[in-house]
Amino acid sequence: MKIVSTASEMHELSRANRAPGCRIGFVPTMGALHDGHLSLVRRARELAKFVVVSIFVNPTQFGPKEDFSKYPRDLQADLKKLSSLDIDCVFAPEPGEIYSQDFRTHVEVEDWGKRLCGSTRPGHFRGVTTVVAKLFNIVTPDVAVFGQKDAQQAFIIRRMVRDLNFDVEIVIAPIVRESDGLAMSSRNRYLSAEERRSATVLFRSLQKAQTLVGEGNVRVSSIVESMREIFDREPSAKIDYIEWVDSTTLEPIDEVEEGSLLAVAAFVGSTRLIDNWIVPAMSRH
Repeated sequence: MKIVSTASEMHELSRANRAPGCRIGFVPTMGALHDGHLSLVRRARELAKFVVVSIFVNPTQFGPKEDFSKYPRDLQADLKKLSSLDIDCVFAPEPGEIYSQDFRTHVEVEDWGKRLCGSTRPGHFRGVTTVVAKLFNIVTPDVAVFGQKDAQQAFIIRRMVRDLNFDVEIVIAPIVRESDGLAMSSRNRYLSAEERRSATVLFRSLQKAQTLVGEGNVRVSSIVESMREIFDREPSAKIDYIEWVDSTTLEPIDEVEEGSLLAVAAFVGSTRLIDNWIVPAMSRH
C-alpha cells in the first residue's frame, strides 16, 4: 500500500497503472474511517484492479459555523484499517496541495446544492463538487464508489459527472448500519450514551415509512406526519428536515414513486445526523 501526498505523484502513479483491462477504482474520504467506509473500499476492489483511497478533510465544504479544525483526524489509525484491505494507494494530501493561495475556480451543480442539506449548509455542496472534480482529475479513476448514506452528495456528483463529461462510472453502495439500525457515521462519536440511544429515531422513522408504503400508503404528507410522531417521542432529537424527493431532480413529490428518495436530517443533542431510504421497485402500488 503506497502512501502519496502530492498531486503530481498521484497522477503519475495512476498513469503508470493504466493499461488495457486494468481499471482504476477510487474511494474519496475525509478519514475517521469506519466500517461504512471500508465497505466502499471493498466494493471498489470488486470493480477495479488498482484501488486508490483518498484521505483529505476538505476545508471548502465547511460552513462558517462548522468547525473545520475539530473534524476528527487520525491518519495512522486510518492507514492501519486500510492496511488490512487489498488496496494499492492512499492519497493523503495537505490542503495547500489541493488549494493554492490564489485558488479561484469552483464547480457547482446549480440548485441541487441548495436543497435538503444544502438549505442549511450554504456552499457545502459547492465545496464537495469542487474537491471531487479535482480529485477525479488527479486520480483519473475509471470507477468511483460513494455511499448511499450521503445520498444527496452521491446524486449531485453523479449529475456533475454527466454534465461535465467526466469519464468515470459512479457507483452508489448501500448504507452500512450498526446492529440497532443507526447508520454508521464519523459523527456518531460525538454522541453521549443517552444521545446514542436516541439517535436510532432516524432509522425507526424510516422503518415506519417503509411499513406504511408496504401497506399501500403512497401519500407523502401522511407518511411524513407519522414519522414526525416518532420524533416527538424523542425529546433530545430535533428534526432538521424530512423530505421525499425525485432522485433524478431532487424536487419534492406528493406521492411515493419507485426510486424516489426519503431523506431525514436531525439534531441529536448538538450532533447533526442524516439517513435515507430509496424506494425499491417492489414498493409500488
